[in-house]
Amino acid sequence: MPQFSKFEAFELDVLKEVGNIGAGNAATALSRLLNKPVDMGVPKVSLLPFEEIAERVGGTEQVVIAVFLRVEGEAPGNMFFIIQEDAAKRLLTQLLALPHDDETGYSEMEFSALCEIGNILTGSYLSSLADFTHLAMAPSVPSVALDMAGAILSYGLLQYGEMGDSALLIETTFLEDCQDLEGHFFLIPDPESFTKIFRALGVNVE
Repeated sequence: MPQFSKFEAFELDVLKEVGNIGAGNAATALSRLLNKPVDMGVPKVSLLPFEEIAERVGGTEQVVIAVFLRVEGEAPGNMFFIIQEDAAKRLLTQLLALPHDDETGYSEMEFSALCEIGNILTGSYLSSLADFTHLAMAPSVPSVALDMAGAILSYGLLQYGEMGDSALLIETTFLEDCQDLEGHFFLIPDPESFTKIFRALGVNVE
């Protein structure tokens, strides 16, 4: 990501602020959905090369649950919400009161619940980013999968051919009964979209 390697703290602070607002909106939406308080930690935001995504979630062979959606509009791209199985099971049990049974695998309801959480998180961040940039961006219908991280990333991105080589990582933490439940979501803009986003945020990108 040559043009972004020179980013200073200011640029990441802008993205972090977008993440904070998105996390706040997501916590409110989840609280309404579950009819119980949901707290979310301040997200960590970083930029990283595309090839490092799988490593950040445990490696290409790490089995994960991922929610994928396409960003459509003036700054198109791809978004993934990825959570490791251990965290997903704790999320189902602690946050949704759906005790997971390892013997039977994931039920349709469990997949649906995890997909909805990923949809709320990514949608809240995307809405905040659209408000900040005044760019029209809307998510597609999300899909959810259980597979190795490398397979999920390849399948999701190959559908759209050309893609950017940089990703924006937002690490999200749910706080429930003093236990942290970590999830990651990645925004991978198409090649020209990163420049549009940063110019819209007032960053001078050459």
